Amino acid sequence: MKQVKFNDYNLQEEILKSLDLLGYDYLTEVQQETIDKALEGKDIVCKSETGSGKTLAFAVPISNKIIWEESEPQALILTPTRELAMQISKEFFNVGRLKRLSVVEVYGKSPFYNQEMELKQKTHVVVGTPGRVIDHIERGTLEVSNIKYLVIDESDEMLNMGFLDQVETIINKMPKNKQTMLFSATMPEDVEKLCFRYLQKPEYIEIDSSDNVLDRIIEESYIVDKDLKLKLLNEILIVENPDRAVMFCNTREEVDSLFEFLDEKKYSVDKIHGGMEQIERTRAMNRYKKGDFRYLIATDVASRGIDVDDITHVINYDIPRESEIYVHRIGRTARVDKKGKAITLYSVYEDKYIKQIENDLNTRIQKKERPSKNEVERNYNSFIDKMNKNPKATKNIAKELNEDIFKIHISSGKKNKMRPGDIVGAICSIDGVSAEDIGIINIIDTASFVEILNNKGNKVLTALQKTPIKGKMRTVSKARA
Repeated sequence: MKQVKFNDYNLQEEILKSLDLLGYDYLTEVQQETIDKALEGKDIVCKSETGSGKTLAFAVPISNKIIWEESEPQALILTPTRELAMQISKEFFNVGRLKRLSVVEVYGKSPFYNQEMELKQKTHVVVGTPGRVIDHIERGTLEVSNIKYLVIDESDEMLNMGFLDQVETIINKMPKNKQTMLFSATMPEDVEKLCFRYLQKPEYIEIDSSDNVLDRIIEESYIVDKDLKLKLLNEILIVENPDRAVMFCNTREEVDSLFEFLDEKKYSVDKIHGGMEQIERTRAMNRYKKGDFRYLIATDVASRGIDVDDITHVINYDIPRESEIYVHRIGRTARVDKKGKAITLYSVYEDKYIKQIENDLNTRIQKKERPSKNEVERNYNSFIDKMNKNPKATKNIAKELNEDIFKIHISSGKKNKMRPGDIVGAICSIDGVSAEDIGIINIIDTASFVEILNNKGNKVLTALQKTPIKGKMRTVSKARA
């Protein structure tokens, strides 16, 4: 594949600078195949594996095409889960930050009122789950009449979770004249029907199977009786000694049970599942990315949006019942051309699921024998040594971009009738500062937050101590991170 750089495209200067600061240089295959067509305004159907860089494939062209001056949402991104919505929102925020794009997340188990208040301000991109998006549309808090770009991400997972009807409801409330992009790791019949029904002469993109994620993953399986499952898992962990692993269970109860078992052994482990509060799940994911622990135990729904490049092992503690779920699970490893290992535990009664996966994916999963006592003993000390050290944190690609941005807190908000123009006017009155140095402005009931770009934050903060805003002196300070 020919190497192509982002600056080979006719992208806006702010987008190119953000991509450079984020460390994005060469395009992945899915980005090469998609971005040109997206910039041309074509509808797109893309079949691409997890971890291929597909989020940037739509975030870059959409961010480039959005008109900053318009206040109503221009892009709607639909995802099956909260975690994935948060991941995509962060990507849009980083790519569009220097262009001052406003991105709002809407999903369940998060206060509706807070989302409503955000949507009342200038909003360019909305990222959300279908149920909560419908709630906002029906209550009149999300205006979709100006939507120009619709992305349906992980469409096969939408189907598995029963969301396709909700997706159709949303589509039918939107303008017909819009660009639609649909992304999916697999392409079930119902997803194909959705494409046929709502997309206009779409470009079909399928990433070459020669770069299939399965080719980069060693797939192994162990037959085990249920009452010996925990013991076998422990032996596998000692012998394999993963740097970082995700373990999948089919139910929340099984996640809790497995977590309790490994936690009692003082292993470096945490969990996420749909029964946990969103703040707990977000905290666990952030800790995992930071490298605070090695093993993450998850259900399928909660795992959507796990964006960690250096996961070495995926362990199916419970075998998935569908091949599509298996693909999504093991796609958490071997991301971005790396290699990985997928291990599946199953009972003799679950053999049909292994055979189904092998047939559907045209793959062979190697059957392994239980590790010998000698193997376990030989590897135990190195396992404990590694367990006592924190794993390497996932690189924070947004750090350099964030360091160039200074966020200011102003002790006056909507209740004082503060408007973005009042803040911009005060800041632009400072010598040597212009509108190009002002980033995203967020005004809430009792306070306002404004991002200052181009390393002028301290200068603006100092000047605002003696500069009136909306005719009065305000308390101005550096906002907490």
